[in-house]
Amino acid sequence: MRSHLLNGLTAEHYRSSVTEGVERVAARLATTDRPFTGVTVDALAPRVDAIDLDRPLGDTAAALDELEDVYLRDAVYFHHPRYLAHLNCPVVIPAVLGEAVLSAVNSSLDTWDQSAGGTLIERKLVDWTAERIGLGPAADGVFTSGGSQSNLQALLLAREEAKSDSPAKLRIFASEASHFSVQKSAKLLGLGPDSVVTVPVDRDKRMQTVALAHELERCRREGLVPMAVVATAGTTDFGSIDPLPEIAGLCAQYGAWMHVDAAYGCGLLASLKYRHRIDGIERADSVTVDYHKSFFQPVSSSALLVRDAATLRHATYHADYLNPLRMAQERIPNQVDKSLQTTRRFDALKLWMTLRVMGADGIGELFDGVCDLAAEGWQLLAADPRYDVVVEPALSTLVFRYIPAAVTDPAETDRANLYARKALFASGDAVVAGTKVGGRHYLKFTLLNPETTPADIAAVLDLIAGHAEQYLGESLDRAS
Repeated sequence: MRSHLLNGLTAEHYRSSVTEGVERVAARLATTDRPFTGVTVDALAPRVDAIDLDRPLGDTAAALDELEDVYLRDAVYFHHPRYLAHLNCPVVIPAVLGEAVLSAVNSSLDTWDQSAGGTLIERKLVDWTAERIGLGPAADGVFTSGGSQSNLQALLLAREEAKSDSPAKLRIFASEASHFSVQKSAKLLGLGPDSVVTVPVDRDKRMQTVALAHELERCRREGLVPMAVVATAGTTDFGSIDPLPEIAGLCAQYGAWMHVDAAYGCGLLASLKYRHRIDGIERADSVTVDYHKSFFQPVSSSALLVRDAATLRHATYHADYLNPLRMAQERIPNQVDKSLQTTRRFDALKLWMTLRVMGADGIGELFDGVCDLAAEGWQLLAADPRYDVVVEPALSTLVFRYIPAAVTDPAETDRANLYARKALFASGDAVVAGTKVGGRHYLKFTLLNPETTPADIAAVLDLIAGHAEQYLGESLDRAS
């Protein structure tokens, strides 16, 4: 069994095995003509269940053959131009190369004596991102597993900085379109069910600053503590960007920590055309970025950035076996000193390789492309009498609803849209997402693939309409 350990003696076996796996994936990518096969749970589950994990195949080729049957053939492929559903991006090749390197070397980014150069690379990327945001010379940060963890840590820092002796008095303000991780984080931080104050949004799904001001004033009047305001730069449902400068002003006025959840909108940090859409982000106390959303990185690659490096002390714990206090005094850079995680992958390497090969402008060009595509998609939807589209996109998301000409019952329209999404997924021809707006079912395109074209969007709209009309026709037949 030692022949399977990666070391100097098995380097050739490593090379041949990885090459064989890469060739399988490359062949699958080259021949995939739709984003999904349409396989059902009932069809796929028995194939997985039938595998006896206690009886190894003993051969890489055999294992890859089996993997083809239970995974590769039926995977949902984000690289396909008609995958239009969630915040999943196709990935760039330099980042995939970085993934291969970091997996093989297997550095852990918790302490210097486990990572050395990896620590310095991550720190360099944190500084680079903080500079792009404009957080100032005292800024710092750390890579995380994703936006939810980044938001959790940001709110932990905000809670500690609020310096309240009564957690029940702490309040977090977030828009009704903000990410659910805000509510989850409040619960994990031991705050009460009333701790998150939901602020209404305007017609463009942006936080209403007049309403925020009202809630902050009410908070002060009632003797409560405005712990944090979470502004969103790219909401999950709409891609909307809250009015950051106005929110920053209110945070300064009421002494609230300003956190910007830019998990989605962080791609604008590299934009050549649309960077101004997140003006005001430089006034944040903390910022969430998800490189695996709009920097075209493999999952996971995310970070939390803070204006004041000293605030990261609230996540610090010194263990004698790992990062004793004397190491900090000796200025040994242990990343665990500012992370919620201990063992942590060298995910920063993927972004490093991307920047060293493509450059930030290369990333920005790709993200600008999907923003431009969304604008064209908006025009298509606005001109199509079959559809109602909710808001003009600030990033690359379109939320819309099929409206049948002859049906006036909103509930029946709901069912037609739900059916169309489900039928489209079952066909494998395209994958779209869904959400609710005003209690009604809508469909959603999240456009993160620069290879998607307006023709793809038009074709998928026709497919959706066809499925919805089929449902309505069958519904009419049943009713009669």
